[in-house]
Amino acid sequence: MYEFAVTPAVTQIRRRGVVITEVAPESIGAEFELEAGDRVMRVNGRVVRDYLDFRFQTAGEDELVIDVRKAGGEDWELNIERDEAEELGLSFEQIVPRQCANECLFCFCKGNPESARPSLFVRDEDVRLSFLYGNYTTLTSITDDEMRRVVEQRLTPQYVSVHATDLDVRAYLLGIDQERADISEKMRRMLDAGIEIHAQVVLCPKINDRDILRRTIYDLAELHPGVSSVAIVPLGLTRYLNDERLTPVTPEFCRHTIDEVSIIQKDLRARLGTTFAFLGDEIYLKAGQDVPSRKHYGDYPQIEDGIGMVRSFTNEFEALVRKLKRESGAVARPVGWIEGTIMTGTLFAPELSKLIDHFNQRSGTRLNVVPVANQYFGGDVSVAGLLTGGDFLAARSRVTGDFAIIPRVALKSDEPIMLDGMRFEDLQRQFDVPLYAFDFSSLASLLANGSIAGTQREIGEPG
Repeated sequence: MYEFAVTPAVTQIRRRGVVITEVAPESIGAEFELEAGDRVMRVNGRVVRDYLDFRFQTAGEDELVIDVRKAGGEDWELNIERDEAEELGLSFEQIVPRQCANECLFCFCKGNPESARPSLFVRDEDVRLSFLYGNYTTLTSITDDEMRRVVEQRLTPQYVSVHATDLDVRAYLLGIDQERADISEKMRRMLDAGIEIHAQVVLCPKINDRDILRRTIYDLAELHPGVSSVAIVPLGLTRYLNDERLTPVTPEFCRHTIDEVSIIQKDLRARLGTTFAFLGDEIYLKAGQDVPSRKHYGDYPQIEDGIGMVRSFTNEFEALVRKLKRESGAVARPVGWIEGTIMTGTLFAPELSKLIDHFNQRSGTRLNVVPVANQYFGGDVSVAGLLTGGDFLAARSRVTGDFAIIPRVALKSDEPIMLDGMRFEDLQRQFDVPLYAFDFSSLASLLANGSIAGTQREIGEPG
């Protein structure tokens, strides 16, 4: 079950404490006979809500009083003395996310087919997950208790979906009233406490683009360096998300956006010393333009949101090709390589093909790039991370060579399963050649090392 974050009340349906899932052998926890299934209720008299609380309340403490409810129902009080840096050896249950109470026009959860995994319909709105994993929140329903926690436990940075600083537009996009849409005081409270914020704009043509986008960027720039970056990513429409209020993102729209935002970026670099407002890679690729240089992205503050991934990957690959070019003597094929196929989304495939062609010319390998259309979601979905097992199967007839590779990002982060519910091992069995999955960011180093087969343990067993 989930907590539902609503305004003004929050429905509390979670159990108290946090459950231990594993105890490391010969650890302090094992010495005190803690076991999986036990529930930590308090640390030094303070209530524990989740493992973040436990980590915060035990940090830097050499004397601990831990109240535990055993799996059988018995209550224990443990008095523990330890070196401050000594771990207790406990692993805990995952955080159950709070759900969003907004009705965003563009919410991707609305674009899922009914057959999608249940977890894809969970709309999280949780400042804890924002801190831990970079999940975006709108801050529209954050409670005073949660705000105090962010400040006290220094859950920084926070990733905030702003979308527009114009309250009429923001309220319209989020499907809420203006009072809830106004998060200016909440952001100011975080910034005053030294909490860093990375902002996001999901760009919806004819709603929050052009003058609205310009105002949003400059309003947020006034809060720099507390607001350290803004990611501007395009609306994504599937065949199931067909709200008539939404307009598809076209190549022409992307080109206009690049032209307009480039002027703002130049101004902000002069004023702030940073690009600050970054366009998603998808915007450049859809526009048919090259992504900016490495210098443009600085330290890649929002790379996990698709900001600079292509540039980082391209630079790494080009460095490998230059290395091969410098090597003297006859071209030698890396050990274990003959030929194979790399499968990816239709958006990135042209860029990857150019890089692979250069590599083939220098290395003697014969690698083939196959663009895979997204038939599961349809619409304008073209990124690799949203491909499914069925999509890969539909493209398998175009596989050539002795092996095939799919991007690991198409798999669940903690389990080898795809968005349509197909498990990776089931997909492997339906290919006529060995099938591997790995992170494309490591592709250049894997190629440089020479053998896909030799890295099967690393890239063939995701999870």
